[in-house]
Amino acid sequence: MKKILIADDAEFNRDILKEIFSEQYEIFEAGDGEEAVRCIRENFESLSLIFLDLMMPKMSGLDVLEIMKDEGYLDLIPVIIITGEATVDTDAAAYDYGVADIIYKPFARRVITRRALNIIELYERRKKLELQLDETTSELLASRKKLAENNEFLVNALSSVVEFRSLESGIHINRVKEFTDVLLHTWAALHSDFDYKELDIRQMVNASALHDIGKISIPDEILLKPGRLTLEEFAIMKEHTTKGCEILEKFKQEDSDFYQYCYDICRYHHERYDGKGYPDHLKGDEIPVWAQVVSIADVFDALISPRCYKIPYAIPKAVDMIFNGECGTFSPKLLECFESAKFKLIEIAERD
Repeated sequence: MKKILIADDAEFNRDILKEIFSEQYEIFEAGDGEEAVRCIRENFESLSLIFLDLMMPKMSGLDVLEIMKDEGYLDLIPVIIITGEATVDTDAAAYDYGVADIIYKPFARRVITRRALNIIELYERRKKLELQLDETTSELLASRKKLAENNEFLVNALSSVVEFRSLESGIHINRVKEFTDVLLHTWAALHSDFDYKELDIRQMVNASALHDIGKISIPDEILLKPGRLTLEEFAIMKEHTTKGCEILEKFKQEDSDFYQYCYDICRYHHERYDGKGYPDHLKGDEIPVWAQVVSIADVFDALISPRCYKIPYAIPKAVDMIFNGECGTFSPKLLECFESAKFKLIEIAERD
């Protein structure tokens, strides 16, 4: 049976309310504020309603409301204030706490019955809707997590094609993902306006693996050339950003954040903060944060990795080259992020 607490120091008032509601509800009684608080703490999960007098010994009704607010009970249990000595100030204070209603003594039986039952029904309906919303949210999160796992599988498959095509080991793509993970979490810690959830960051990290997907369209004689590219060859090499987006568009998912992260990273990871990058010559914050982060992660790994056209730089030298602007211009925020994450990034680089 559902329960109602009647907290009033006047036994006569408790008897009236008990008579009205005892057929439908189990009744708890409290003759003072301390007893009321004790009953609430012991039975809050099963209480459907509290009738609370304002003027009681040991602890007033407002004091009880303060405790209920501090301990979170006011969000769970509707409270009807019952009083014969209300003032504008006490009424306002009670409503500020979030009470459901105020009823003045002496009670009109039909009025108090209808108002109490309406409030109980309203709260029960709200609880039901909140439960349904929680269940729906859990289902959506589970579905989104499953989609992210499927996307990760496809990304790993496609990135393996890039590795095979360009003769790069899997270390490069895995390291870019790890660098991106560290840098994005560092960025989030440094900048409160970057309010993306952990699942979003995971999708950005997975999307980073496709930053060079367009290289599968570059001819072997350019992609694998063991020396400096001519201007004409470099112009063709730069097309891997736009060619990659053309490939991604064949797998486009409408209203997909993951697709957008993939697209932005693929197209913009060679853009530079001063507008001297490619293919669109974006400047400053026109470049999405996730693309900026992958850009510096890619540059750092390219510097410390062997390529058919160069030997690797030592890690300290590579770090200095980035800070000295020898590898293009990065945003001050991104360099701050790189500095904060430097030791974690070096640890990853030395491990591999």
